[in-house]
Amino acid sequence: MNHRRCSFFPSSLTLLLLATASIGADQDIRLQEQIAIQAAVKAVAPSVVRIDTLGGLERVGQTLVGTGPTTGLVVSKEGYVISSAFNFIQQPTTILVTLPSGDRAAAEIVGRDRARMLVLLRINTEEELTVPPVVPREEMIVGQWTIAVGRTFDSPHPNLSVGLLSARDRIWGKAIQTDAKISPNNYGGPLIDIQGRVLGVLVPLSPQGQDEVAGAEWYDSGIGFAVPLADILPHLDKLKRGEELQPGVMGINLKGADIYALPAEVAAVQPKSPARDAGLQPGDVIVQAAGEEIVRQAQLRHVIGRHYAGDQVALVVRRDDQQIELTLELADKLEPYQHPFLGVLPMRDADPEPGIVVRYVYPGSPAAEAGIQVGDRLLTLAETPVPERSAALQVLANHEPPSEIEVQGQRADQTLGWQIQLASLPTEIPDELPPAHRLTDRQQGERPPVGAIEIRLPEESNQCVAYVPETYHPTVPHGVIVWLTEPGRWDQDQLIQRYRELCRQHDLILLAPQPEDPARWQPTEVEFIRKSLDDLISNYNIDRTRIVTQGDRAGGAMAWLTALGHRDLIRGVISFDSPLPARLQVPANDPIERLAIYLAFPKNSRAAAPIRNQAERLQSMQYPVRIEELEEDAEPWSDHQTSQLIRWIDTLDRL
Repeated sequence: MNHRRCSFFPSSLTLLLLATASIGADQDIRLQEQIAIQAAVKAVAPSVVRIDTLGGLERVGQTLVGTGPTTGLVVSKEGYVISSAFNFIQQPTTILVTLPSGDRAAAEIVGRDRARMLVLLRINTEEELTVPPVVPREEMIVGQWTIAVGRTFDSPHPNLSVGLLSARDRIWGKAIQTDAKISPNNYGGPLIDIQGRVLGVLVPLSPQGQDEVAGAEWYDSGIGFAVPLADILPHLDKLKRGEELQPGVMGINLKGADIYALPAEVAAVQPKSPARDAGLQPGDVIVQAAGEEIVRQAQLRHVIGRHYAGDQVALVVRRDDQQIELTLELADKLEPYQHPFLGVLPMRDADPEPGIVVRYVYPGSPAAEAGIQVGDRLLTLAETPVPERSAALQVLANHEPPSEIEVQGQRADQTLGWQIQLASLPTEIPDELPPAHRLTDRQQGERPPVGAIEIRLPEESNQCVAYVPETYHPTVPHGVIVWLTEPGRWDQDQLIQRYRELCRQHDLILLAPQPEDPARWQPTEVEFIRKSLDDLISNYNIDRTRIVTQGDRAGGAMAWLTALGHRDLIRGVISFDSPLPARLQVPANDPIERLAIYLAFPKNSRAAAPIRNQAERLQSMQYPVRIEELEEDAEPWSDHQTSQLIRWIDTLDRL
């Protein structure tokens, strides 16, 4: 027994000593890490300056602008500092920089990088500044230490946050990502490695938004972005000269919506674009860009995202069985694209025969003047077969008025051809339209639920109801009205009663997502609206050319946010007495992702003047805008207005 006790005691002591040694080793490692972090921050500290701004705006759009100090990074001994554009959105009247010596000096913005949301400041000082060492892109490794540094407090030492490098090519190639906590305190400051070298400049960025505040909602979330300093320095001289660096565009649309799976096949080449000038054609597959292999569309977006307007980009495209080398110069903007108009509405039957059967010919349109008639089957546009509606829209997306195209078709057993000069899309609404399909028995076959349906989404507390007309037939594509109620005025029975018969007659489904708080919509609820729409699309036969958002006043603001935030899906936006939300950026009119606009408002509304001004701006961007000025104090959507609006929706698939 004693022998066993003697044997057990040394073993326990050994384990205790090993555990104590392990704890000591862990503490020693943490101490070494802390020393290394402090040394890295100390090394970069002379290059990190505090920036104070005075004057300017208190609020920009929905963002309340802070007035506290911000951060900048020295990039030139001669007094140049780079910082985040977010720090200057209030348009300050005075900018003061605290130098490493403790002195304060006035500064001014001399250059802007609008692709990466950076500004270059020039400080009025004779003090020689310290430029930090830079980490080359090829040395950035996912998983390495990162330290976010700012200088916004009164302490002589910079503030810091430690994390890891999460990803290298984010925001379409413009940024690297860290899980260190990032906030406005260190926007404009450096993200450094454990050696004190600068990886990048901290900025708020978003894959969707493109203004100075995009991405600011992620602060302190563990999702932070930095623009690699190695990408900034080659363009520093341009910024010093006062140039504005702009994102570059090619002027193409790619085929399909899954950018992470599909090849970069060109669906449309915009007229008067770099791509058209370089010789790109619909059907080309881009297999190489700027020397990098392109297998998926997302890879092309990453490559182009790293370039600026004015940059030359070499492309290799596969055309039929050939590989062709092309070079194009990216543009900062394109001339507004104007959708062409042939002048017909197509039938929406599930037709086994190729081609498009003409449902309606607009009086006075190019099609009418050429002699196209109801019942004609259009087979080719611009020498390209058009087996169905989406193919025809894609062909037309490569043209603008007043260009001419050849149209071929059939009338009974006769083959016909027409030479047509395309016109602009009209905004007039036909007084009446013929049926869009010839289906006689709507009750054949199985179908999903109809009537008023509650839509529940996992992990979403918002409610949503849909009305699917009892006449729904799975072979008939249905349009969707996404109704976004004015907060405080939700009445499900009244809404369905108003639209029931119109949905039956015009093959429409009504979708009504609700705000979580009945008193107000939140901009973030746009994603819930999209999820509700996706759920509907997965269960019903949806006509993607006739999906619209509609709302009154605050609901109209959500209609705008949803439509402009999801251009891949929304084809019309309808607002009553609701101007565009402040600072909402309207993207360029798109050849493939068409968007028509319907604006209604009482003549004496306080919003009338801004709505008129915005309508003029949208028209100058070549959006098709329908304007309805109603009588004073008119309530939204009388029976006459609603009937006209439904006919407007019925024409969104016009060719």
